[in-house]
Amino acid sequence: MERERNGGRGRQADLTGFEEFYQSAYARLVGQLFSVTGSLEQAEDVVQEAFIRALDRWPRIQAYDVPELWVRRVAINLAVSEIRRLRRRAANLLRLGAQRPQPQLTPQTTGVTEMLRRVPVNQRPVLLLHDVLDLPIEQVAEQLGLPVSTVRGRLARTRANLARHLAADPEGALSRHGRP
Repeated sequence: MERERNGGRGRQADLTGFEEFYQSAYARLVGQLFSVTGSLEQAEDVVQEAFIRALDRWPRIQAYDVPELWVRRVAINLAVSEIRRLRRRAANLLRLGAQRPQPQLTPQTTGVTEMLRRVPVNQRPVLLLHDVLDLPIEQVAEQLGLPVSTVRGRLARTRANLARHLAADPEGALSRHGRP
């Protein structure tokens, strides 16, 4: 009720308190989580995520005797979950590693890769599926989970974008590697 009379100033006061809390605890928590993760980057990631979660719940968490304990617990849980996920991933990669066939990188494949690098990432799958693999637009739309009209639009923009690149560099990567 006091916040309503303040015209929202209470929310700003809450955020100021959070910012002070963040500034005072962040470095300490990263140092502590470094011991758990063994990686400064991973420690920073989990502590930042824990603070983001704390910000969403700040009105409740700021009332705790030691709000830092909540953030530390969340960061530790995140770190442990990430370590478990990475271990599962590593084990699965080891299982697949022995069975993994070697990719066949032909000059044509290299040329397609160079061509696709010239267009934005979200346009590459449309060009690959339709123009390189010769799938009908409807099937491309289904595989990418997009409306047919979106696929048509992306395909048109991709071709125009690629034409501009090729016109600017007619002796570029596609000429050296063979056109698909």
